[in-house]
Amino acid sequence: MKHKFEYINSELNEIKKHNLYRKMYDSKINDAYITINSKILINLCSNDYLGITQPKTSNIQNQSSSRLVSGNDKSFRTLEKKLSKHKSQESALIFPTGYMTNIGVISTIIGKNDLVLSDKLNHASLIEACKLTNTKLSIFNHNDTVDLAHKIKIKSKRKFIITEGVFSMDGDFSNLDEITEIAQKNNAVIILDDAHGDFVMGRDGKGTANHLGVSKKIDVYISSLSKGLGSFGGYVASKKNVVELCINKSKPFIYTSALPGILISDATKRFESKRERNRKKLWKNIKKFSNGLKKIGLNVDSDSQIFPIIIGNEKTTMEFGQYLFKNGIFAQPIRYPTVSRNHARIRISITARLTDEQIEKSLSVLENAKNKFTVNN
Repeated sequence: MKHKFEYINSELNEIKKHNLYRKMYDSKINDAYITINSKILINLCSNDYLGITQPKTSNIQNQSSSRLVSGNDKSFRTLEKKLSKHKSQESALIFPTGYMTNIGVISTIIGKNDLVLSDKLNHASLIEACKLTNTKLSIFNHNDTVDLAHKIKIKSKRKFIITEGVFSMDGDFSNLDEITEIAQKNNAVIILDDAHGDFVMGRDGKGTANHLGVSKKIDVYISSLSKGLGSFGGYVASKKNVVELCINKSKPFIYTSALPGILISDATKRFESKRERNRKKLWKNIKKFSNGLKKIGLNVDSDSQIFPIIIGNEKTTMEFGQYLFKNGIFAQPIRYPTVSRNHARIRISITARLTDEQIEKSLSVLENAKNKFTVNN
């Protein structure tokens, strides 16, 4: 049996054969000059047309164009090495957003004649990414591994399973233990979007797969720097050749300006901070809030920091949200098309910033709201 990523080497060789192979060069920008490999050159590749002087608040330069065009500041490479190690992968690549990462990676590594199996409740960015591949797309019922095992039998050149680690609207975990078994039996590639589990779940915040003990069975990790880390951007972590193919073929990477250096610096500093202290505080708050919900009769089925209070009716959900707002709680109603019709909800996210007093106040208002409105939970 050929390795799952054998075809990627063939694609890279084809790119090299036609002299289309791209590489990123570590660089440093200084005014109108760019330094690459100790060589100082006049920079005629920047899109920083007005050349307005950068505020004195930061000495960090921006690329002002694609990393392949304007040079690759070493700060990107530093953070990408940390992220690949974080996910125990060979390589990582930063994209401007998590949405663009999903679209850029999935549209690059999945071909027209491949089979994609996508969880019914996957994020919109994953759905849109699958559409861009113009491939055979099969939606399996949410976390239903019996349905997945049946649908993966469809004949195809290559097979991909796409799921989230923690589902953003329900707060539940993907059934990764069984999904990885099905993938191995069918030689399928697993793409895991762990935007809401990364930096929150697992040992040292390594993510949902680590938390569930299947991290070595995930082929491609896609995640965010904007959620658990609190910075901005997205990234992919996988085999080195997967990342190389993205550098060479991913349109959202090639044709988009790089993140500003100040954001890369911010993400790096946050990554290197004492995250574990905050993570422990977060889980203390999650437990307190979860126990509090049960005491007031709201049985929300969630093991994560995301708590969906499902109302059902969209109008009632809006009224529920307005009541919370009037009583000092900001929790947004979530409705169609983000969730199915008549499955509207109040989506609550718990953070490490919350104090015990704030959690207790929130629970008190929620209890009053529950008694005032009909709730499906």
